[in-house]
Amino acid sequence: MARMQESREASTARRTPRPPAANPRSGAGGASHKLLQDYQNALQFISDGKFEKARVLLEKILPDAPPEIAERGRVYLMVCARNSRSSDLKFGSPEEHYDYAVSLLNAGSFEDARDQFELILSKSPRADFALYGMALLSSMTGQAEEALEHLTRAIEINPANRIQARSDPDFVDMADDPRFTELLYPEMG
Repeated sequence: MARMQESREASTARRTPRPPAANPRSGAGGASHKLLQDYQNALQFISDGKFEKARVLLEKILPDAPPEIAERGRVYLMVCARNSRSSDLKFGSPEEHYDYAVSLLNAGSFEDARDQFELILSKSPRADFALYGMALLSSMTGQAEEALEHLTRAIEINPANRIQARSDPDFVDMADDPRFTELLYPEMG
């Protein structure tokens, strides 16, 4: 009975896409190696739930792919289309979109959060809250230069961001940087 239950549990577990078996007759030329590498990267993106990135790679390699990869690639392309979050996301305002990006940031999905902040900024370049979010993300990922650049722009657009940044615990890694202090406390200089 326990074996039957283990078997059922194993069959319902999430399966990782597998690459095709290597064909010893195919040449190991640069183009075929690159194609196989892109295919494996696409499978990794699918495993990570990054369906849009996987879709882009699969669409790139399918025209030149050998039949065994092309066949599987088309199946995975359908999986990407069905699971792509970006096509399903609809926001009523840039602020709602920002809330979603912050939730990704808080969940530790830094790359996805960056994609969302950049998307907001591509539509609303003066969205100070998105610039502030990019500053937070950059600070949290150890990119001091980018954090300062984004925070400077956010403060230029909306000076209230200076006050908020002073008490934001997510900027704790920047506290020892004199440029950060000068930006937040210009009256001290």
